[in-house]
Amino acid sequence: MKNCIKIAIAALILLCSGLALQVNAKGKVAPRYLFGFSASFADSTVYFTDIQMVDSTWIDSKTQFLLGREQYSAQLKGYFNSIKMPNRTCVVLFGKNQKQAEKKLKKLKDTYTIKAKGGYDVRYLTKADFTFTPVYMGIEEEQPVEKPKKEKKAAKENKPHKEKKR
Repeated sequence: MKNCIKIAIAALILLCSGLALQVNAKGKVAPRYLFGFSASFADSTVYFTDIQMVDSTWIDSKTQFLLGREQYSAQLKGYFNSIKMPNRTCVVLFGKNQKQAEKKLKKLKDTYTIKAKGGYDVRYLTKADFTFTPVYMGIEEEQPVEKPKKEKKAAKENKPHKEKKR
């Protein structure tokens, strides 16, 4: 009984701290390039999605990290559940631009093709098979701050006045 109470209290603390982080988070909407990866412990087949540009992703304004990654992963997991492939672990990776996302995708693909020496059946999902949809985070959007413009002083004001000799 005491263990149940301790577990319930710990769960409540974690839940409250997670909500506080979400409420206090400030973000901005920006395009990001996403791709997904899916693997299962039950078989050796792994899946990669194409890199997709999602134009309205929420980004943490301090860390520049993609917010709502778990919702994007859930979209990919939902796709696999719909095609009768449950119990897959799905991960979403992202890049600020196409080149950065391609670099991450290449590194992950190399792990499952070159380094694994053919131990995995690697398959690809095209945009026609699966497409990410933007996730609305419902957090405060950080407004851009305008820098104050420096006023240029007139050239006449800077130069001391000299009296003309007559």
